[in-house]
Amino acid sequence: MGGQEVKTAFGKNIKFLRSQRQFSQAELAERADISITFLSNIERGLKFPKPEILYQIATGLEVEIYELFIANHVPKVALKSNKELINCISRDMSEKVSKTIESVFKKYLK
Repeated sequence: MGGQEVKTAFGKNIKFLRSQRQFSQAELAERADISITFLSNIERGLKFPKPEILYQIATGLEVEIYELFIANHVPKVALKSNKELINCISRDMSEKVSKTIESVFKKYLK
């Protein structure tokens, strides 16, 4: 499963959880303190949130962060396995965290 497939599956899962709670995009965006545009891009698989935004979305949906990644909420056709999804997301998040830490070090260690 490639990065785009992970983003798409994750976005569908967020949309499912939001719809299950009968929240509009505007309501979840407000609850998560993010823009409606950003939430829409996440749900459409165009963007993937940073760890702190994952926390905000989970809080807005009143779920634990790990529940955002449970593949039972998305069609099985999109995912080969929960383990594969978790591995792809972990790699993506690790890369983003590494880049963020690197930029912070560059900023403060000049």
